[in-house]
Amino acid sequence: MLSWKLLPAVLLSASGVLLFGVGNDPIGYSLLILSLLTAATIDRRLARHLLLIAVGLLIISLVPLNADLSIQHMALMGGALALAVLLPWLASRFLYREEVIKFPVKTGRKWPLVAKLYLIGVVALGYFILPVYLISTEVYRNWPDASDPVVFWRLFLGVNAVGIWDELFFICTTFTLLRLHFPDWLANILQAVIFSSFLWEIGYQAWGPLLTFPFALLQGYTFKLTKSLTYVVSVHLTFDFVLFLVLVHAHNPGWLPIFVY
Repeated sequence: MLSWKLLPAVLLSASGVLLFGVGNDPIGYSLLILSLLTAATIDRRLARHLLLIAVGLLIISLVPLNADLSIQHMALMGGALALAVLLPWLASRFLYREEVIKFPVKTGRKWPLVAKLYLIGVVALGYFILPVYLISTEVYRNWPDASDPVVFWRLFLGVNAVGIWDELFFICTTFTLLRLHFPDWLANILQAVIFSSFLWEIGYQAWGPLLTFPFALLQGYTFKLTKSLTYVVSVHLTFDFVLFLVLVHAHNPGWLPIFVY
């Protein structure tokens, strides 16, 4: 049976929708505060862990989340994203004296054949889905034209950096903390709501949530199975590499005429 602990967790996820998906900061911040206050009256340990997630959400809500590739914006956004991961980890490790948030890079386990085949499947899914999604909706315009060499490499760097950060914060931090209090399936849904809301503001709009929400769920489930940050990052960057190629093609149809849509 689900307990009252679910209420503050749902409020936290809902705040992410409002802050990133809807762009209603006043109500979003109100729900974020209400989530923490409610948690404090229900379960102090839950409140401590939701606070760590809330700190990250607060930090990234304070900067524009878009594909502006100016040096100033990349530095500002990069610094905010770094703090959103670093501060919860530091607080958990040195204030709470817990070793809960971990970033398992070297697990000592070899990837089985099914894991390698899954990466190939990710490429195939990206190849068939992303061109249709990005071009038919013109969502690709949320990212800049990469015909200039400088923009080309900044876009490549930005896409990959955000992809890595997604796994550090939404999977290794948010999902991990929620799993301490809820069944894995429920913790995964809660993190996927925030994950897909963040991706909406980044640029995955129109019917993007139909793509990003299942992706977020799969990443959480994959991390549960593999316990490997390296693997989930590999999956994400493989998909994002196809995304990058599609963005280049969408802005310059004569380039990379390899997609079907």
